[in-house]
Amino acid sequence: MNLEHYLSRMQDGDFVIVPGDRADIIVGVLASSYSKHHAMVSGIMLTGGVMPSKEIMSLLEGANESFSVPILLSQKDTFSTALEISKVHAKIRPRSERKIALALGAFNASVDISTFSDKFFAYKSDITTPLMFEYGLFEKARAQRKHIVLPESLDERILRATEVLLRRDVVDITLLGSEEDIRFKANSLDLDISKANIIEPHASPLQEKYAQDFYNLRKDKGLSLLAAKDAIAHSTYFATMMVHNRDADGMVSGAIHTTQDTIRPALQIIKTKENIDLVSSLFFMCMDTKVLVYADCAVNQDPSAKELAQIAISSADTAKAFGIEVKIAMLSYSTGSSGKGAEVLKVKEATELVKRRRPEFLIEGPIQYDAAVEPSVAMKKLPNSKVAGEATILIFPDLNTGNNTYKAVQRSSGAVAIGPVLQGLKKPVNDLSRGCLVADIVNTVAITAIQAGISS
Repeated sequence: MNLEHYLSRMQDGDFVIVPGDRADIIVGVLASSYSKHHAMVSGIMLTGGVMPSKEIMSLLEGANESFSVPILLSQKDTFSTALEISKVHAKIRPRSERKIALALGAFNASVDISTFSDKFFAYKSDITTPLMFEYGLFEKARAQRKHIVLPESLDERILRATEVLLRRDVVDITLLGSEEDIRFKANSLDLDISKANIIEPHASPLQEKYAQDFYNLRKDKGLSLLAAKDAIAHSTYFATMMVHNRDADGMVSGAIHTTQDTIRPALQIIKTKENIDLVSSLFFMCMDTKVLVYADCAVNQDPSAKELAQIAISSADTAKAFGIEVKIAMLSYSTGSSGKGAEVLKVKEATELVKRRRPEFLIEGPIQYDAAVEPSVAMKKLPNSKVAGEATILIFPDLNTGNNTYKAVQRSSGAVAIGPVLQGLKKPVNDLSRGCLVADIVNTVAITAIQAGISS
């Protein structure tokens, strides 16, 4: 078969079995992998024990850095090699994340899980492992079935997370950007994002409408229509307007943008909930046998007593929505009345404010971290407390303390930190760390979908 006939039959993900002296096919695969209009194969098996010529090998080696397709050599002829390959067993190993996602998605789509689970004896445990918590996130998100927009669509981690989420059938996803560029990038990474919706903001009829809507929202603040159009040209503003106009249920950003780039449009467009004038954040800290909530570790630098109380209330409401018992510890460098100083007084005042506003919450403060989470220490320092030693929500007095503590616990104990999760907005917008992993993005999208279900 000549090259032109071969190219018309090649599809994304194909594994090519070809004699090693077919330079035309080998070069054609290489060219196809660089083209936005042709398929990206998963690998090439050269048969007959024939290595390509020096010139062809030089061409392949020169493209090595960006040419991610593996090339293997078989001593057998093409037909015998194809028979041997057909016998290869596709194993799923613990680190086969993409295969696991596909298998779980196929299982959930094909099996009536509720009927299936009724056949088993239900056992409830107070222990919650990171895997149990993450599984619960996926199940809650799948039950809500929300639509999340991701504006940073050319980031490799975003595309990999998109594939996992779509394969597991958790949410509907819209990616912003050039469809041609996004599809090409996904194909070059051998990712299947075919179920994702893609919008090119500059070519979308929504851009003009969003610019006018944004102008109407901010004209009293001095925003001109021209400035509104310029803002909507940015992907984070376009995505935020999608959420505001119910064209999406939530947004996740921050893999390549700063926290301010994510929060500023949300504050200008979506705004905070009634009776809340502060956006704050929390992390779900998944320990070996339990999940704790840490707040605020990402947004508010030095909150006042009133702001600290608001952070505690917002964190308790969020934790409760995710099935975590509310036991709030207002952290300080002293426990009870053992210490003095402005910082201790701030925490004490914040604790009293929470008690007055939400008397149903169990709360203790000021309290030190060890007394909050370790029962043996709590017995010595606050023996009559209903929170000490059993705290589930830990409120830090400032950003410096909170951010360093969550990172120290994460790195030294191996805890899984899920977040930051933003709270206080009318509709969910969540920020990613620029050093986030694919798993972080997947979890944050699931959390955003759950928040969307709560706010709708």
